[in-house]
Amino acid sequence: MKERIRIASGQGFWGDLPSAPIDQVRLANDKSPIDYMMMDYLAEVTMSIMQKQKLRDPKAGYAKDLVEVIDTILPDIVNKNIKVITNGGGVNPEACRDAIFAAARKKGIKIKVGIVLEDNILDSIDSLLASGHPLKNMETGESLKNVRSRVLSANVYFGAAPIVEALRQGAQIVITGRTTDTGLTLAPMIHEFGWSPNDWDKMAAGTVAGHILECGAQSSGGNFSADWKKVKDFTNIGFPIAEAFPNGEFIITKHPKTGGIVSRASVAEQLLYEIGDPREYITPDCVADFTSIQLEDLGRDRVKVFGIKGRPATEFFKVSMSYNDGYSAQGTLTYTWPDAMEKAKLSDKILRGRLKKAECTFEEMRTEFLGFNSCHGSLTPTKESDVEEVVVKFAVRGQDKNSIIEFGKNIAPLILTGPPSVTGFAGGRPKPSDVVAYWPALLKKTAVTPRVIVEEA
Repeated sequence: MKERIRIASGQGFWGDLPSAPIDQVRLANDKSPIDYMMMDYLAEVTMSIMQKQKLRDPKAGYAKDLVEVIDTILPDIVNKNIKVITNGGGVNPEACRDAIFAAARKKGIKIKVGIVLEDNILDSIDSLLASGHPLKNMETGESLKNVRSRVLSANVYFGAAPIVEALRQGAQIVITGRTTDTGLTLAPMIHEFGWSPNDWDKMAAGTVAGHILECGAQSSGGNFSADWKKVKDFTNIGFPIAEAFPNGEFIITKHPKTGGIVSRASVAEQLLYEIGDPREYITPDCVADFTSIQLEDLGRDRVKVFGIKGRPATEFFKVSMSYNDGYSAQGTLTYTWPDAMEKAKLSDKILRGRLKKAECTFEEMRTEFLGFNSCHGSLTPTKESDVEEVVVKFAVRGQDKNSIIEFGKNIAPLILTGPPSVTGFAGGRPKPSDVVAYWPALLKKTAVTPRVIVEEA
């Protein structure tokens, strides 16, 4: 058993800072080593995007950014023996692995890659329903049958266990599909420290560590509300690193001489991100009690996290599904002094009147006055007469595509048929976009089994 391991965060979402994983690996040295790097690419809507990509091209459906990153850092992770764990495989981990193998062959590098499969249950929905698994919406109780014909993607949130198995088989890179964000960090702790999957306090500790790392620099100074003015050098912001110990305690830090900040406040803010009931943070691996977490600021960008308690895991996996739910479109116009807000409000009235005249139907039409009240609504302290310029954002959503098209045709005409001083019309005529809605469900763990494949090239 190692005395400690250090796990670096390399990406917080698909499209995060591309230099971050490269910096994490290349700045690693004897004084600031890393043993693992986790890279989180997936959000709920991401899976539907990747599924559409795969339908168009059987070799697509994963985060291609990931392959570019791995291609860049392959010599570094091999020479420094750094293992990479990522859910960037999306809906096609096999193709992602093959692309990495191709990059490795070009460099003459041998690498062992593990993939985790069977989280994608899109083709099994009907058989699962027939077997008595309702997959009803866990928030509304609505039957899946109401949207079954419009389902785009369906993926089970696996936990740390299959990643641990891939590491046990010697994988240096582990690529998964829809794994929990926290499982990417918990898995190496289980593997290196020999933790029992039924040691709920340690499962919770690793889960909390994963929660802190999962959003990248959000825990090391990015998007930081409390003391954002104290954050130094956003340009070179350092992503967080979890220095973990066998007893379940860990320290959040970052590489020296990088920008950002790791403080009690920055870590605490991230702990509040997307948790719901803090006493019951439910994952496939455990139920973590966030009210038990203790934080101690050690100074020099080091925060100790300890005292974490956990309870047994539930009998269910969460399933993330998406489905088509109509269309949307949006467009903007800019009005300037004098009487900017008065003109903007009149343009909204004119547009709504013309759409009503055209007998358009929408489930929702929203107008926001950016720079005035779009964030705080009626609570905004600014007087309308004080606004010298305002961007008006019009948006509609509904099932009738023709109505959405008609909306798009009526934005530009406001320039010459509405109030004066329109100085900006961005993006051309708005076109309908598919609305992808989210459907969360539960599925008994006995209904699906992850499959792990580890190969070398």
